Amino acid sequence: MNNKWLSRGGSLRRDASSRMPRSIFALCSCAIALTLVGAGPVQAATAPPWMHAQVGLPLPAHDEKTNAILLFSEILLTVQPNGSMKRLERNAYKILRPDGQQLGMVKVGFDAQSRITSLHGWCIPASGRDYEVKEKDAVETSVGVENGELVSDLRIKVLQIPAATPGSIIGYEFEQEQRPYFKSDEWGFQEIVPVREAHYSLQLPPNWSYKAFWLNHAEETPTAAGAGKWQWTVSDIKPIRVESRMPPWSGIAARMVVALLPPSGQDSGLQSWRDVGLWYSNLTQGRRDPSPEIKRQVAELTASARTPLEKIQTLANFVQSNIRYVAIELGIGGYQPHRATEIFSNRFGDCKDKVTLLAAMLKEIGIDSYYVIINTERGSVGPATLPNLHFNHAVMAVALPEGADDPTLLARSTHPKLGKIVFFDPTDPFTAFGRLSGELQANYGMLVTPEGGELVQLPQLPTASSAIDRTAQMTLDEKGTLRGDIHEVWRGDSATAERALLRSMGQETDRIKPVERIAAASFTAFEIVKASLANLRAAELPFEWNYTIEASNYAKPAGNLLLVRPRVLGSKSSALLETKEPREHPVEFDRPQRDQDVFEIALPNGYDVDELPPPVNVDEGFIS
Repeated sequence: MNNKWLSRGGSLRRDASSRMPRSIFALCSCAIALTLVGAGPVQAATAPPWMHAQVGLPLPAHDEKTNAILLFSEILLTVQPNGSMKRLERNAYKILRPDGQQLGMVKVGFDAQSRITSLHGWCIPASGRDYEVKEKDAVETSVGVENGELVSDLRIKVLQIPAATPGSIIGYEFEQEQRPYFKSDEWGFQEIVPVREAHYSLQLPPNWSYKAFWLNHAEETPTAAGAGKWQWTVSDIKPIRVESRMPPWSGIAARMVVALLPPSGQDSGLQSWRDVGLWYSNLTQGRRDPSPEIKRQVAELTASARTPLEKIQTLANFVQSNIRYVAIELGIGGYQPHRATEIFSNRFGDCKDKVTLLAAMLKEIGIDSYYVIINTERGSVGPATLPNLHFNHAVMAVALPEGADDPTLLARSTHPKLGKIVFFDPTDPFTAFGRLSGELQANYGMLVTPEGGELVQLPQLPTASSAIDRTAQMTLDEKGTLRGDIHEVWRGDSATAERALLRSMGQETDRIKPVERIAAASFTAFEIVKASLANLRAAELPFEWNYTIEASNYAKPAGNLLLVRPRVLGSKSSALLETKEPREHPVEFDRPQRDQDVFEIALPNGYDVDELPPPVNVDEGFIS
């Protein structure tokens, strides 16, 4: 398997299998918008024996909603004496419902390190002759070139298997020659559909050995199948139910990771986080060396700063604001950052490049810093996770000098060896130094030091650090018209989202639209009398709205009464837990958040409060 980090937006990348049910991007659970043009005619041919062996076999337990069954899965990994690999994968599905036809679209990812040598697909229909499609019938396209990723060598071949209709058995087989950066492989055998039987075979050269690590499944003992050959089998694997806001696939799916150990002991497969960190540390050697131009820029930027913390904040803001996000990732460039001199000269780079340049600049003022490789999908990596490369982003840990431990630095932690450190994401233009976006909070990342890698948990910020606080002074007249001034203070990820929205609007006049939208969803008739905003580009300060609104018919006259609804602006609700079936997975929230609305409404003369709805106080432990 080609272990490349897949970009969050072109930063660190891994092949897209980290987000797919299958282990190598052959997949099947989601379609892509692609027209299969230029494909050859579907041929009538006999499907291979391993597929016909599945006809008529009993199916594992499943419910009436099951779209398909993975009847048979097999991976054959053959390791060559020089460390290169041949990987053959086979899968056969029984289609049960119309929605299962999406499994007929097979996608196989590859790049310069993983050449596809063969690709076939077959269909055994419920009646009639078998069908076959071959590699020449596939469509090839790029993958991942988006969100600032300018160049990538990741490619994908898409093969459409015909007649993937209920009652049919569809299958595919592909083989790849791989020259992986790490001598390891991963067997992901759990699906979003039931799995009847899955096999994994490993063939090693003489004097090679292996270590197998299991995640989310009990360890299985292999069977020796000859000299240097081992086989594993699992059966009746229950599917993973897809639920809203569930943990990421890589955090809950069952799999086995095999570390390959050559007789020399050199370039072995990953066995510890220390191994991963050492490899990455070696990749970054010399990359943070400054140029005379960088040194001059640091001197200019920090000349008026009074304290070490002010200098750090100034340099952090420079990289956030002046280095454009663009990724150029070919070959090892998917892992290795460019040199700080190139990044500074070009004024662009991806996440690991931004960390590299800022590290070089910080070093000029005597501040040490370290790479932190992380997956922005919280739960992809955790304390029980095997050493792997399931990362898609790079941030940094900045060592705080004496006297710089300011209480406003909420993203700080104390490391037993490094002392006080602050985690910082220079790619995020809206989150100031000392804070973290929600996706990084309480998340696990690999801290990279010269001694190797170490899995660390980033801090969770106080709940109120991400919030919308809305206060209003309003009056209600006897006709039911509500008018008054509203002040909003946005912090954390809420402020980030609002700033990103407003800065994307080309015209100043469009910036009132967020206020208009929330008012339109709250009132049948309204007028925004005036509006202003503050701190749009000052990420270190809360974002603020100030506006005056007038809404007619807010209250409804009824005789000598005014009927008033018990809310003014907006609505916060979710049907997340209102499901017919009990939930299987934990809920993964974007971030901790505390919102507060305080509206003071002056009643018209002569009116008193006659009745109010009862107060509600709900505390479910995880939310209140």
